[in-house]
Amino acid sequence: METFLSFLIGLGLSAACGFRVFVPLLVVSIASRTGHLHLSPGFQWMGSDAALIAFATATVLEIAGYYIPWVDNLLDTISSPAAVIAGTVVAASVAADMSPFLKWTLAAIAGGGIAGIVQGATVLTRGGSSAGTGGLANPVLATAELGGSLITSILSLVMPVLVALVIGGLLIFAAWRVLQRRVHPPTKV
Repeated sequence: METFLSFLIGLGLSAACGFRVFVPLLVVSIASRTGHLHLSPGFQWMGSDAALIAFATATVLEIAGYYIPWVDNLLDTISSPAAVIAGTVVAASVAADMSPFLKWTLAAIAGGGIAGIVQGATVLTRGGSSAGTGGLANPVLATAELGGSLITSILSLVMPVLVALVIGGLLIFAAWRVLQRRVHPPTKV
């Protein structure tokens, strides 16, 4: 059961990496330092003083960057691959009692995959906002993404099953919408 819960925690934290790369890493570092999260062997460094300072600094810089018009779009190009990497690492860091092959396979496919999907959705949303409002609505999106990352990170530690159910429901809904568009494409006027 502990292995399953650690997988769900990793999945939720990976999804949070899709919103903001460093917020979930900071939450993991704090949770590890306070004893609320036990990291897998080889990942205890994430709870060190140096990691906490690095994650806190990177989080502040990342958050600030998303409030600067057009810098936010530039950050999306950098953070897209970074989110996949962070999602993979954070999923592996909490995986308990797994063989290294299984841990890294699940971390790359599930953790990196869900981080990439969430990041892709935020990039598309920001691109539409930039095109439609000239970037004026982007600070609102930045705030929503920050909130999504923080809430998802914390809830992943406290209620991992609920977070996994919500993520699963959203993925099913997104897949259904894509299929609906393929079956019934919008008509052009």
